[in-house]
Parts: sequence; C-alpha cells; structure tokens
Amino acid sequence: MRVSRVFVIVAVLSLIFCGVANSLVIEVYFSPNGGCADRIIELIDSAKNFIDVAMFSFTSRELAKSLVRAHDRGVKVRVLLDKHQATERFSKGRYLAKRGILVVYDRMPGLMHNKFCVIDNRIVITGSYNWTASAEKKNQENLVIIHDSNIARIFEKRMEYLLKLNVPWWKRILQGS
Repeated sequence: MRVSRVFVIVAVLSLIFCGVANSLVIEVYFSPNGGCADRIIELIDSAKNFIDVAMFSFTSRELAKSLVRAHDRGVKVRVLLDKHQATERFSKGRYLAKRGILVVYDRMPGLMHNKFCVIDNRIVITGSYNWTASAEKKNQENLVIIHDSNIARIFEKRMEYLLKLNVPWWKRILQGS
C-alpha cells in the first residue's frame, strides 16, 4: 500500500523538521539474545484495552502466555496469522483460540508476511522479528517499538483491512450478533 508508506515517511519527517520529534519515542532491539521477547512481554503486560497482532510465524510459548494473561484480565486480543500457521506443529494459534482469543488465518494468495503488534492505539511493535524461539535465540533479527498514536493508527487501519479481507463477518462475531 504505497499511500500508507508515503504517509508514514511524510509524518515522521514532519515530526522531525517541525521539532515535535522529541515526543516520539522509538526503541530498537536486536537478536539473538537482545531482550526482544522480554520487552514485548513487558508491553503486553502493560496493555489496558486492546492488543492486535499480525504475525507471519508465532511459536513462542512465552509470548502466547502473555497474550492469554492480557485476555484474562479483560484486554481485547486479536491475532492474524499466515495461513501456514493453521497446520504448523508448534504454532500458538490453536493454543490462543482455545483460550478465547480471536485467531484469524490469512486466506489470501501469497504470504501474510506482516510482523506487527498494536497496543492500546499508542504503541507499535514491528521489525523482522517473528514471535518464535528461533527469532529470540538463533536468528539475526530486529525489533522496533514506536510510541506514537498517529503511527499506531496507521497500523491499526492496516489490521482492520486485513481482518475484513480475511473474515468479512469478524465484526459481527466480536459484537455477539
């Protein structure tokens, strides 16, 4: 989606050149063993209202447990996974769904290769980092955490688009009608 990329670049440059960038907080982590999973868990544990996750590969037990804890304390959690995660042996999709979390598997052609999480419309977690044990312990990965509600809204719009594309009736299910 070219318009969104251009908008993000323009928004960030506007913040920098207008002197507002001091309020923009960006954290950067690298793996292996760079604290990525621990930081994601801290942010999930701090969520108050909602967490949306679009993840290509999700096999991390610790990250799945943190989403379940959030769900159990009343945080609305939605997870979109690549279609291959439906049959992947170690995928946490089934684990999350069994605990009442909405899990949607992408049904579009090609890969759902997104790797992002939006928390409370104010934090975006993104980068090459899949939510897997290999990403934490073996792979050379990056994780970028952006604390900015404007950027979070852009990612949230993308999540809404992906959910509607894959499950047109998802909203009715969530509303119980």
